[in-house]
Amino acid sequence: MGWKVGAALVVANMIGTGVFTSLGFQLQDVTNTWSILILWLLGGVMALAGAFCYAEIGSTINKSGGEYIFLSKLFHPLLGYLSGWVSLTIGFAAPVALAAMAFGAYLANVLQVNPTFLAISVILVVSVIHSFNLSISSKFQSYASWFKVLLIIFLILAGIYFSQDDSALDFSNTWTLEILTPSFAIAFVYVSYSYTGWNAASYIIEEIDKPKINLPKALIRGTLLVAILYVLIQVVFLMHGSLEDLRGQLDIGHIYATNIFGNRGAKAINILISFFLISSISAMIWVGPRVSLAMSKDYKLWKFLSKKNKNDIPVSAIWLQTVLSLTYVLTGTFESVLLYCGFILQLSAALTVAGVFILRKEKTKSPGFKAPFHPVLPVIFTLFSVWILVYLILDKPMESMIGLLILGIGVFTYFINKKISKSS
Repeated sequence: MGWKVGAALVVANMIGTGVFTSLGFQLQDVTNTWSILILWLLGGVMALAGAFCYAEIGSTINKSGGEYIFLSKLFHPLLGYLSGWVSLTIGFAAPVALAAMAFGAYLANVLQVNPTFLAISVILVVSVIHSFNLSISSKFQSYASWFKVLLIIFLILAGIYFSQDDSALDFSNTWTLEILTPSFAIAFVYVSYSYTGWNAASYIIEEIDKPKINLPKALIRGTLLVAILYVLIQVVFLMHGSLEDLRGQLDIGHIYATNIFGNRGAKAINILISFFLISSISAMIWVGPRVSLAMSKDYKLWKFLSKKNKNDIPVSAIWLQTVLSLTYVLTGTFESVLLYCGFILQLSAALTVAGVFILRKEKTKSPGFKAPFHPVLPVIFTLFSVWILVYLILDKPMESMIGLLILGIGVFTYFINKKISKSS
């Protein structure tokens, strides 16, 4: 695939659950419009910094598998294994579950069907589709991703065009106090989760044509486009809903659409948002199993995940991820799954970005893309990550402990694998 399909995959992974759900959770404690805009701008800066760093690492190492491959080569196989373990258990399965929960919430506004049933159904259907043919997945992903962009542009333009009756806009000076509070840092967790997916193309490097050229284009252009759209869509959401209506709500897009288009128009928008959430689910079900496949080649404990069908699709890995996603849907609330997922993904990404310093010291025979302004970009990303992780541990200790527990179990399985390897 070329950079356009790679960028479409980045866009599909990024634009999804967070942009239509996280604002309601942010507004529980952070209400000033300047504060909200700063959050989303900082999220964009962080994602772009990460995209530049991953482009450098990925185009140099030039192997599919994302953090699993990068951390194994740059640091130690244990860190790479833990990253793969994270991808296997949470990194893609939990975001699939979150997108499916949001899908259920939005479509339930139209069909009056149980949201959990809808969430389970969409995961199963998309998993079946991805179990047969990659060409179908690729075409659907490309078209659906650009549909998502067009839909968000339409919602932005509609929000600007129509006048607002109730508005949550607040351009007072209270932002100077809000940005110094722990609540601002926790709100940034929701934002950083919304930007998750900026590294998507790095998981399938071996399927990208001329990766040294096309991987940086896919990561950086896809991320920049999404960052611009994210900031604008938050403005129009705030323009068309009171603070009381938006605060703590999961289906922000439904509230916005109802206020602009009325109940009938809102149903149409809910259907369109539901369709584009399918694109997010599809992207993660496509990419995630490729990480598990890479692990299965190196670790005997996970050898069963290497099973492919006649079309070279890793069906065992797809269906293990599907089972895990269904488990998250059935056992966790949206907010708790998002927080412990956000904690562990941020830690993994921060370690990978720090690998740029090691990569720069090594003399590689075929160096790839070089990120500009070194070492500014990896330092920015690392500082943001430390800020998020510290405040998550302080303010959300239970969710943070769940994330650390999952890592601990991963260490345990690593040594089990070593024992299996020695005995065979």
